[in-house]
Amino acid sequence: MAKIRVSYEYSEAEDKSIRLGLFLIACGILSLFILGFCWLSPTLQSLQSKPANCTVVSVLRPEEMFECVFTCGADCKGTSLYPCLQIFVNNSESNSVALLHFDEQQLVLNPKCSYVPPCERDNQKNKDSVLWWEDYFTKEVSSQSFTCFFNQQRRPDDVLWRRSHDTSVLLHCVLWPMVSLLLGTLIVLLTVCARSLAVRAEALQKRKCSYEVCQDLSSAPSDRRGNKAGDPLRTNSDPELSSPSRTLPLFAVPVRRRDREH
Repeated sequence: MAKIRVSYEYSEAEDKSIRLGLFLIACGILSLFILGFCWLSPTLQSLQSKPANCTVVSVLRPEEMFECVFTCGADCKGTSLYPCLQIFVNNSESNSVALLHFDEQQLVLNPKCSYVPPCERDNQKNKDSVLWWEDYFTKEVSSQSFTCFFNQQRRPDDVLWRRSHDTSVLLHCVLWPMVSLLLGTLIVLLTVCARSLAVRAEALQKRKCSYEVCQDLSSAPSDRRGNKAGDPLRTNSDPELSSPSRTLPLFAVPVRRRDREH
């Protein structure tokens, strides 16, 4: 028997599911590159800093003022001034004096100062914020040791009070792109498997129908040979209609005899 070929085209729902899967795959790959460039690399560098014990050596406030940019609306921007606060600590990891910074962002923003306040339009508000942290480290933290983070290779003269990134950032940078990538791949694979199953089912259905048609065609000639067209007994199964003595009714014969006697 010749092999039956089934032509099958994707339906509209299958096309949409495949497009959705490919879109999720593309989003997963793109987000993996973007998050890896923007968050993963800085997080890995931040995690390279080792924890150490720090104690405050001195708290200074030089006379130098620094500018910061504030926003007061969509098209409203300006600059204001804030004093510089310098907190020097003793680092137990290297046993040397280093400048303390609140986090990596403030270290990049102003490497000369320990604290950069949220920029306000009023210079006095900026100064009050710096003075509050000066009193805090002078009175409450001066006699206590606290955990700081030190990186000998990158910043030997600076320490961080806290990290900007932790291991949860790594988890989110890797987890969500991988979820999108795996979900898109699963949708595409399920759609292709459903298509192949539909093709096989349709091929089996056509093969079954063709087999039944062949059986009907093979049984038809035997019926023609067994039932002859000129045989009245086989063409008509009713014995009353096929019998020759039943061609006329019974009452017709007596009627004819009475006519002869008269």
